[in-house]
Amino acid sequence: MWREALFDAYQRLLPRTRVSAPAVIVAIDEDALEARGQWPWPRSLAADLIRAVTDAGPAAVGIDLLFVEPDRSAPGADALFAQALQGRKVVLGIAGLDYRDRRSPLPPQAAPVRQSSARELPLRSFEGHLQSRAEIDRAAAGRGLLSVDSPDRVIRRVPLIARVGEVVVPALSVEMVRVAAGIAALGIEDRGGQRVALVLGDLAIPVQSDGSLRPYFGRHDPARFVSAEEVLSGKAAPELLRDKLVLIGVTGLGLLDFQATPLGERIPGVEVHAQILEQMFDGVYLRRPTAAALIEAALLAAVALAFVLLVPRVRAPVSTLLLAGTVLLFIFVGLFAFKAGFVLDVAGPAIGALAVFGTLLAATLAEADRQRRLLREAQARVAGELEAARRIQMGLLPVPRRVFAGEQRFALDAGIEPARIVGGDFYDCFMLDDRRLFFAVADVSGKGLAASLFMALAKSLLKSIALRGGADPAAILIQASAEIARDNPESFFVTAFAGVLDVRSGVLEFCNAGHEPPYLCRPGAAPERLEHPGGPPLCVLEGFAYPCARRSLSPGETLCVVTDGVTEAMDRAGAFYGAARLRTLLGKEPDVTAVREDVHRFAAGAEQADDLTLLCVRWNGPAPN
Repeated sequence: MWREALFDAYQRLLPRTRVSAPAVIVAIDEDALEARGQWPWPRSLAADLIRAVTDAGPAAVGIDLLFVEPDRSAPGADALFAQALQGRKVVLGIAGLDYRDRRSPLPPQAAPVRQSSARELPLRSFEGHLQSRAEIDRAAAGRGLLSVDSPDRVIRRVPLIARVGEVVVPALSVEMVRVAAGIAALGIEDRGGQRVALVLGDLAIPVQSDGSLRPYFGRHDPARFVSAEEVLSGKAAPELLRDKLVLIGVTGLGLLDFQATPLGERIPGVEVHAQILEQMFDGVYLRRPTAAALIEAALLAAVALAFVLLVPRVRAPVSTLLLAGTVLLFIFVGLFAFKAGFVLDVAGPAIGALAVFGTLLAATLAEADRQRRLLREAQARVAGELEAARRIQMGLLPVPRRVFAGEQRFALDAGIEPARIVGGDFYDCFMLDDRRLFFAVADVSGKGLAASLFMALAKSLLKSIALRGGADPAAILIQASAEIARDNPESFFVTAFAGVLDVRSGVLEFCNAGHEPPYLCRPGAAPERLEHPGGPPLCVLEGFAYPCARRSLSPGETLCVVTDGVTEAMDRAGAFYGAARLRTLLGKEPDVTAVREDVHRFAAGAEQADDLTLLCVRWNGPAPN
């Protein structure tokens, strides 16, 4: 179906142009039927028409009619009609049948055929035939096949030579040319494959190996026709028929002899023969090359290979455009070949390409779905592992209220919220002995899993050094910087604030390694930034000697240490929380929970950009005795 539709589309786009006009149709049309009576006419009137046509001097006359039944209108009418045919170049029609008809029991007479090769061609074969009465048939100069192949009632192939029983019979158009040229025999030149030609003297007509021709139709042209009434009445100029191949046939609408063509037109059946004669004289043919199947297979193989290489690697919209471009390419290849006179079945490769594309697309989508499932499973595993890492990381951090439960000399609280599941901030707090409290807040450069791993290393080393090295926070950071830098292939650095509070006297010793200066909050007074020259972050400068500072706290004073995740928290508009807002809040509530809640209110659901960590320690004064 697709093959025929594409072939028809090419013919509509490029119909054959009528160059020569070798054939004229004497049409038994509506005018003739109105003037001479309904069909069939008496044989005497048909004889008058034959004489009127042949008297004009045509090259040959082909009758696209059958005179099967005897004429009972007048005695001797058939003999009179046969006498009109006798000695004139008139070719009668033969209808091929797929069964034997009792009215034509004998094989048809046909011109001899000479074949140049030994192979038996797969010609169209008819078991029986129907021809004019024997008396009339004997008077004809030749006999030609009228039958065409139209399985879906559209004429796309016409047998120019076929077998009727055991006899090889040419088509009406071919026999007319033979009779007109006075050629005794028809030749078949067989060069193998589809390279077959019917030879009539100097004329070679290319046909398929089955003897068929693909008619290349032109538009219906009334100039091909002259009414039988004009011929009978002498109104038609003899020059219209002189030296022409004249076809006689019926075109009256009531006779239903109309055939559909690929151009979408319905034309009289006799015009099909006229258009084939025009092709012969113009040398315009449509051939299917012997290598056509190989060309079509090569096209399909090339496209299939391209699809195999490209479809799995490009997105679906791109692959769809690739398919559309391929189909258009096939159509244009077929159109270019058609214009050159060759018929390629590009519909077959196009359908094959669609099948290959569909298979590859289905396989690609199935693979993509499998990959998505694997990705979801991997994501679930990673999410589970990250959640376990988060629990482990949070478990490394002390819970001050639990660690210092019952402590009256000071109050300490801390909190951390990683920007991701795990983060690089950490804090720590523990007693060095019964009077000295060590605490630290640090921020590892970077975020995520890598920062969290480095955070665990840094926290463990810092605590180990603090427990071994005494109460000097500067010395602790100096040694921690050296130890941490030793196992730092990714060149991370750590900002840190470390302090040691003498919980009996309120003396605070501290050291700042590139960290945010903490806030010192007194009841009834504005918070004070505890500025300290300190030094660079840990692991930045090897052997840097961090200085230590000292400050005495009054009872009720609170030290708040935060990371930049607090001051640099952003709302949906991209505005920062800022140090000013933090200072104002700490002046009212120097409390971990209050700060976290205020930061969340400010962010209003905006994505957290950095880890948020804060620690608050309040010295209550020496314990009562």
